[in-house]
Amino acid sequence: MKKEIGILMLLSIFTLSGCSLDKSTASTVKASGEQETTQSEQQNDEKLIETSDDKKVKLYALNEENNEIKSVVLDIDGKRKNFDWEIPNTGTKPQLFYTDLTNDDKEEAVVIIQTGRGTGLDNYDIHVINVEDLSEFKVQSYEDIVANEIRSKVVKNNDGTLTITATAQGKESKFDYDFDPAPNLDQDELAFGGVVVYTLENQKIKLNMPGSVGVSPVYVGDFNITYKFDSAKNEFIVDQIEMIPTK
Repeated sequence: MKKEIGILMLLSIFTLSGCSLDKSTASTVKASGEQETTQSEQQNDEKLIETSDDKKVKLYALNEENNEIKSVVLDIDGKRKNFDWEIPNTGTKPQLFYTDLTNDDKEEAVVIIQTGRGTGLDNYDIHVINVEDLSEFKVQSYEDIVANEIRSKVVKNNDGTLTITATAQGKESKFDYDFDPAPNLDQDELAFGGVVVYTLENQKIKLNMPGSVGVSPVYVGDFNITYKFDSAKNEFIVDQIEMIPTK
């Protein structure tokens, strides 16, 4: 009799263990299904903003507030990553490229976003993405270029004209400007930041960054900058700076 009771207890234990296992498996499947649904819903909520000409790079709006995009999803040939890039509703559509900028025979994704525009204002940001791991390469900022690469001097002449001197990479440019747009403003060097325009040309990053005088501002000289890739620093830095007086 004791033997029969022992057998019944063992059978009960195995039966209960089997039930517990079944419930755990069902719970795992349900959780997985919920995750897939969430990912699917996120993709359904995404709105395509722009595509590169070769269709390799796609940009989607992920989060919008007051018709302004607060974050995006970048899709590079099927690889996807979220970025906190803001796109104002007053700007033009982003420009997308799939090209080799690092001279390693491997393409990078490039996204150029207009971040501001208005009277005397035209600003862009540039993002260069490593296709392999979706990390972002650093691109030397215009603020860093102004602080470390450019020296300028504005002299107000007695006849109401300006004499402007700019030095970049050891080369000096000096010219006169016909009038002083802000004679009451004490300005002894050029101002930058009103216009910052990035473009791509012959697989090179270009930056147009004019210098200005006055409050309005009045642009008196174009600084055309070409970048190069520094493999040791793993970033894009200034290669050449050309200064041209505004006519």
